[in-house]
Amino acid sequence: MTTKARDGSFVSYRNNIEKERMISFKPMEGSDYQEFLSYFVADYAAEIEANYRLCAQAALLQAQTEIETSLPQGEKSPGQVLLCIQTEINGKTVTIGYLWYKPDRALKSIYICDFYLHPDYRNQGFGREALKELERMLLDEGYNQIKLRVAAENHRAKHVYEGCGFNVTGINMNKILGETFGE
Repeated sequence: MTTKARDGSFVSYRNNIEKERMISFKPMEGSDYQEFLSYFVADYAAEIEANYRLCAQAALLQAQTEIETSLPQGEKSPGQVLLCIQTEINGKTVTIGYLWYKPDRALKSIYICDFYLHPDYRNQGFGREALKELERMLLDEGYNQIKLRVAAENHRAKHVYEGCGFNVTGINMNKILGETFGE
């Protein structure tokens, strides 16, 4: 069951034979956004370096430029949704990760730009729970599709997404101009 709390967050209660787990989403605020940025830029730069064959400096510059372009007003950037993923642990609400997506109301779809769980909360089912709650929330809002991109070597993320019913729809490719192969 999904309910919308007074503060605008969305809360899911899911009964499980083993335990009851609650996942909620809270809109990012200033300090949340700064914590998000503190991991995102470095993490995204490492992905760019590994997958697009750029040097570390160029990858970091590209990551910084893309975040500034995509989120010019930070967590208040129009057309973007930035959320904290939360759960209750020992009676305390804890932020366990972040979710950034861009809704397309005309196509009734969203595009996940970033889905992140802090390392301490990985491999415990929180990722799947958060994606299931996101799906319930989006269905309630009239959406019918979630799109995303996964880095080729991110096997953990692919496993989680495939376990939640996502399908591969294509393959991204790139070429560094000036490089030649097979000649």
